[in-house]
Amino acid sequence: MSIDYSEKVIKHFFNPQNMGKMEDPDGVGTAGNIACGDEMTICIKVKGAAGDDRENDVVEDVRFETLGCAAAIATSSMVTELAKGKTIKEAKQISLKDVAGELGG
Repeated sequence: MSIDYSEKVIKHFFNPQNMGKMEDPDGVGTAGNIACGDEMTICIKVKGAAGDDRENDVVEDVRFETLGCAAAIATSSMVTELAKGKTIKEAKQISLKDVAGELGG
């Protein structure tokens, strides 16, 4: 079986953006795929907006650590690129379709 990756997937696999640990993150999430063994941890730092509505806080920095295949690493890299600079509310709206589209399908 042959898997053809898009140029963007290959680029993000060989040169992942925002990869690595983050000191003192404001938020941490972990996800994985038990079927193939991929595991991703993502950390964010946010800048608070005025008021108590945390949904309007802005993602200032985002880092990931992924153990997995080329697609898992490229996807993690792209998610961090899409989330950076967005509000929490906007970042929560990033969909699988958005990520796949940015990576060329």
